[in-house]
Amino acid sequence: MAKEIWKPGTVLYPVPAVMVSCGTMDGEKNIITIAWTGTINSDPAMTYISVRPERHSHKIIKETGEFVINLTTRELVEKCDFCGVKSGADMNKFEKCGLTAAKGSKVNAPIIYESPVNIECKVRDIISLGSHDMFLGEVVAVNVSGEYMDETGKFHFNDARPVCYSHGEYFEIGESLGKFGFSVKKKK
Repeated sequence: MAKEIWKPGTVLYPVPAVMVSCGTMDGEKNIITIAWTGTINSDPAMTYISVRPERHSHKIIKETGEFVINLTTRELVEKCDFCGVKSGADMNKFEKCGLTAAKGSKVNAPIIYESPVNIECKVRDIISLGSHDMFLGEVVAVNVSGEYMDETGKFHFNDARPVCYSHGEYFEIGESLGKFGFSVKKKK
């Protein structure tokens, strides 16, 4: 089968579909939907988000130096999409979406209480890349919903029905195909 050659582009899919909350608990709060995010370091734990400079949240994150990555579930996907197509300059997205802005444990930026995982971050660096600026964030706290914890302390995020984004569509993550290392595990 022949391969087509495309011009360079962003075709690394699927990617996480997350809601990033920013601002302060006692001031302006906002939510922006981000698909360009990921893990970049283990120790210290670091992540990134890439945001266009003209987006309302860009200025807020740059000024406060904090943001929270809130993982999205099937239950939250419509609100996630809304927060990506509407501007926080025109409305309070927490109120419009019926989401709870709760105090984070280490940052002043609000967490989205309804999200099962909230990753609190402090900006370590901002790298201008062209169309987007990359905010490198050090993870300073992770909040997880107790409803997905079992009696042994294991967190079962898949029970929350997580969502990813691929080529303009949202998908629920589904069937497990194997655990890390299964390809080399000795057969019984």
